[in-house]
Amino acid sequence: MHWIVLIASAVLEAVWATALGQSEGLTRPVPTVVFGITVVLSMVGLSYAMRSLPITVAYTVWIGLGAALTVIWAMLTGVEPVSPLKILLLAGLVGSVVGLKFVRTVPGSRTVVDEKS
Repeated sequence: MHWIVLIASAVLEAVWATALGQSEGLTRPVPTVVFGITVVLSMVGLSYAMRSLPITVAYTVWIGLGAALTVIWAMLTGVEPVSPLKILLLAGLVGSVVGLKFVRTVPGSRTVVDEKS
């Protein structure tokens, strides 16, 4: 459940980042309201996810997926130009973030692959 909430919070991060950009310095009412609501919900979801996930993993997943989704949305809507290099870099970012779900660190030992995930 915590992973689902974390991913939903990352989606909300992309929504609030996009709304913030469209608010023109918080001067346009609709994007400003969308920003305000989604930034709070995103933070609440991140806080909930951190109840059972390490902060290093939760924050990295939240920020990484949120940033990638923000760029992907901007490319799909024509705000950001698409290039093969950008797509490759986004795939690397998302792949790295997803990989964090499968690696765990046991205190006092080396990092190992989590075979239960």
